[in-house]
Amino acid sequence: MKFTINQIAAILKGEVEGNGEEQIHTLGKIQDAEKGSITFLANLKYEEFVYKTKASAIIVSNEFEPKHDIKSTLVRVKDPYSSFTVLLEEYYKIISFSKEGVESPSFIGEKSEVGDKIYRGAFSYIGNNVKIGSNVKVFPQAYIGDNVTIGDNTIIYSGAKIYNDCKIGHRCVIHAGAVIGSDGFGFAPQEDGSYKTIPQLGNVILEEDVSIGANTTIDCATLGSTIIRKGTKLDNLIQIAHNVEIGSNTVIAAQTGISGSTTIGNNCVFAGQVGIAGHLEISDNVKLGAQAGVMKSIEPGKIEVGSPSQERGPYFKSVAVFRKLPELNKRINELEEKILNLPAN
Repeated sequence: MKFTINQIAAILKGEVEGNGEEQIHTLGKIQDAEKGSITFLANLKYEEFVYKTKASAIIVSNEFEPKHDIKSTLVRVKDPYSSFTVLLEEYYKIISFSKEGVESPSFIGEKSEVGDKIYRGAFSYIGNNVKIGSNVKVFPQAYIGDNVTIGDNTIIYSGAKIYNDCKIGHRCVIHAGAVIGSDGFGFAPQEDGSYKTIPQLGNVILEEDVSIGANTTIDCATLGSTIIRKGTKLDNLIQIAHNVEIGSNTVIAAQTGISGSTTIGNNCVFAGQVGIAGHLEISDNVKLGAQAGVMKSIEPGKIEVGSPSQERGPYFKSVAVFRKLPELNKRINELEEKILNLPAN
């Protein structure tokens, strides 16, 4: 990446104070940024580094007033953090979509089609009757099964596995080791105590702008589809069971598990290690704290914590009582002893 500070300011709709023609080739933290890099100041507790940094440019707020001389060029914007995020996104696109061509050995099956600016890494496998859009990047050792559809500008990182018949939308990211479309956990108990496998005949659908973290697993539906709606972001090491549906723009942190046939709404936020039972409905805008154990459906906008999960207020009151249990137990024992030692009438 090589841009002048003026070019970056134009992207961010900011104003330049200093040498706008100096070139920028990397991004950096304000504490240790070097010449040729651009950084940002969003939190004033880091202001001291504005006067020490070697960065060529610093993104600052329009309201920022320096207390000392600054050697770096300033780019003034409304929101430094958001503006730096825009730069990170652009930088990510440059480095992620720079690869093109087909490395050897790699395999593509019969009647499969790929768009323009494709990248197929070494040892990648693409099955039969696959439809892949333009500017898709399939990194080494990725596997794409038969009849899969992948939209434009999607990245499939190394070691990711996409089973037969799954549908991946535009601008998705599937990180290393993720598995899309593995069998749902369906086994029928038999009279002799054994279990019979229930065939899982459905697929997985990822809509547009979905991100799937490393080593996350999304099971195919028994019948129909397991669906992740547009804009949803899943962290690493998440388990999504068969026939689950997750709404748009929901974010879920690592080690969360969602059991079969549960529906998750739009704009939900789940912290790490959340566990959700099957056949529930988690409505829109629900927030779940870390390690919440959800055993019932939740109404829109609720914030729940704990296991079993409950609303924050009652939960923290319960925690306060729980902390006092040893003291309460001691007092109860003392009262029992006093009662037993009361003189008989």
